[in-house]
Amino acid sequence: MGSYVLDLREIDQTHIAVTGGKGANLGELTRITGVRVPPGFVVTTEAFQRIAEAAPLLGSQLDRLTRLNPDDREEISAASAEVRRIIEGIAIPADLEKAITSAVGEGAYAVRSSATAEDLPSASFAGQQDTYLNIVGPQEVLRHVSLCWASLFTERAVTYRLRNDFDQRKVTMAVVVQEMVLPHAAGVLFTADPVTSNRKITCVEAAFGLGEDFVSGLVNADSYQVRDNEIIAKTTQQEQAALTDAQVLSLTRLGRRIEEHFGRPQDIEWCLADNDFQIVQSRPITTLFPVPEADDDANHVYVSVGHQQMMTDAMTPLGLSVWQLTTPRPMAEAGGRLFADVTPILGMPTNRAAFLEVAGKSDPLIPDALRTVLDRDDFVPSLPDGPGIPIPGATQATIETDPAIVTELIKENEDSVAALKLAIREKSGPDLLDFILADFQELRRLLFDPRSSQVIMAGMQTTWWLNDHLHEWLGEKNAADTLTQSVPHNVTAEMGLALLDVADAIRPHPEVVARLQDVHDDGFLDELPRQARNAIVAYLDKYGMRCVGEIDITRPRWSEHPAALVPMLLTNIKNFEPGAGARRFEQGRQEAAAKEQEVLERLRALPDGEQKAAETKQMIDRVRTFTGYREYPKYGMVSRYFVYKQALLREAEHLVSTGVLAQAEDIYFLRFSELQEVVRTNQVDPDLIAQRKDAFRSYQTLTPPRVLTSDGEAISGSYRRDDLPPSAIIGLPVSAGTVEGRARVVLDVADAALDPGDILITAYTDPSWSPLFVAIAGLVTEVGGVMTHGAVIAREYGLPAVVGVEGATRLIQDGQRIRVNGTDGYIEILP
Repeated sequence: MGSYVLDLREIDQTHIAVTGGKGANLGELTRITGVRVPPGFVVTTEAFQRIAEAAPLLGSQLDRLTRLNPDDREEISAASAEVRRIIEGIAIPADLEKAITSAVGEGAYAVRSSATAEDLPSASFAGQQDTYLNIVGPQEVLRHVSLCWASLFTERAVTYRLRNDFDQRKVTMAVVVQEMVLPHAAGVLFTADPVTSNRKITCVEAAFGLGEDFVSGLVNADSYQVRDNEIIAKTTQQEQAALTDAQVLSLTRLGRRIEEHFGRPQDIEWCLADNDFQIVQSRPITTLFPVPEADDDANHVYVSVGHQQMMTDAMTPLGLSVWQLTTPRPMAEAGGRLFADVTPILGMPTNRAAFLEVAGKSDPLIPDALRTVLDRDDFVPSLPDGPGIPIPGATQATIETDPAIVTELIKENEDSVAALKLAIREKSGPDLLDFILADFQELRRLLFDPRSSQVIMAGMQTTWWLNDHLHEWLGEKNAADTLTQSVPHNVTAEMGLALLDVADAIRPHPEVVARLQDVHDDGFLDELPRQARNAIVAYLDKYGMRCVGEIDITRPRWSEHPAALVPMLLTNIKNFEPGAGARRFEQGRQEAAAKEQEVLERLRALPDGEQKAAETKQMIDRVRTFTGYREYPKYGMVSRYFVYKQALLREAEHLVSTGVLAQAEDIYFLRFSELQEVVRTNQVDPDLIAQRKDAFRSYQTLTPPRVLTSDGEAISGSYRRDDLPPSAIIGLPVSAGTVEGRARVVLDVADAALDPGDILITAYTDPSWSPLFVAIAGLVTEVGGVMTHGAVIAREYGLPAVVGVEGATRLIQDGQRIRVNGTDGYIEILP
């Protein structure tokens, strides 16, 4: 049949460029023993290219599509319709027409699109192009092949590719033409639960007939869940089920065989005809979060590190490996994220309770998710009590309440970073990589200094003491929230106030403000007057190592991307009067002092009041001495990261100049040890870097679970509270007070346009978001806990805040008026 048409039996997965994803997968299915596939053929991408070459205007139209904004629906609709019109109007050459029609026999056919960027392991593109059923006769098949070619450019397909960064000019179309099966029943089979991601559970959905009404959502299907060759759940829609139990189990065994062949969970379309299953499609399930690799077949329970670090985005290989070099605890990788295996801790009764309590401080939904696993008695193996595993935060901090301890720790860190900057200047080549690797020991020494850990824990434990005792003695909820406003040495809070000072330097110059409103790149600093430029540069000198997602060393820092600061700076210029930074700090200090006096006076009026007041005064002094330092170790860590990064990028530029790397940022897709080898040998595998980039793009589309099991089950946890208003959106209270205002849903800090009184709604906040906190009235995040950065800074600034609100950015719409109760932990949508 020539290069334009290939029989399915001639095709395997190596033919994807010729037959598209669907065609390649169908051809591969024909090679699996015991799997029946309806006969058919593929009209190859070479045929599509032949057609495209016959339309001179098509190239310019595809260039136009590639440049479109994915949010411009009107422009996409018009441009894609024009491309389809061009393709549908092309006359099919006689030799190509003959190649297609001569392969068509009697009976009905299904004609299905098969794009080269479809049914891939990293992106399924499912449902983006068209399928036509019951097509009879060679000319009708030919016409629908043409329609499939055009469907490569439906509005939804073009938009999907724009959003997923696929080049419109490089995606081509093959078409699968397959004999129709007239089945007794049809449906889908998932070899992993698409809801929970559990790889041990197979899900079957079945309906009578072709199943098109079920696929279209017009009828409900029978559904089954199977585990270990046993049906564990079943829902049927009619008196007679579409499949017998025996047929369900037979189908799931067939699905497992297909999954084993492809090497990953599959979404399979099937038909049952003459008591025999035929497979009409199999594609990878791309929405499943990957499972960490383990050295054994035992059950494992993993906790997301990102949810504790306020950075749930995917990280590059270099970012992951640098973080792993930073922390002494072994961590598993999956989906571009890090996870801690907590199975041994959960298995030991002596550690379990303490760990669940501490985990709840960083993210309240994690303990509930873990208890869900623990309730399954057979999943986490019981271990004998032993000496126990050290759990940060589970032991009492013993340290004097001495402010000099904090200043000494900060100075030691500053001196060490300064010494690093001097020493690293002379390093290059393998010596540089060896030097950085050795310096991780100094980074860890500072980060995990016992005195540093004691200071942090003293601040946290004293906060808990104050909240517990003042609630017991006075009925006061979250009293420490006010008592810890404007504490000394909080480098993250100081960073937000310092940007107010930068605004003060710029506000008197209208021409500078106007110039900032038109910033589109990072070269704007050189165009500013000296005074304005110096104010921003001085800020960057102290805080320029920070950025969103800063625990990933490869993220662009503010010093590298100063334009990221401009929206926050303009907000401050617009919303505040001169001197707002100092006034804000002093206001918080006075409110804390007033709260202290009020609490102590009320305590003295109680039985044993003088003793209670004296003990509370000691705790207030202690919390104000130590709480601010909570933010410093991470500041010291990212300061060091930035020194490493600058040196590594200089080395990468050298590798680019010698032709080893295509671009400096390619080092981000190498692990640190791999980068060492590249620098040593001056050789790199470009295919590895390309594969890593593709994987990273796919990881960016995934949402990591808080808790993940070795079965692949993703567990989010839930709040189990019934003491709130019926319509309340539940979260964790982390900063007391109640505020009403306009909700501003912000997913990217660069898009934050805030007015006084706005309430910030976002997925997570790390220190880079804190400059926004001076401009808002309240905070709601999807991720977070009592002692995470957003909570600490919210209390510092006196902002009511609720965190750990699952789905907050979906449940709350931008512009809605809401009430945030940071004392009891819920949000209400107001009329």
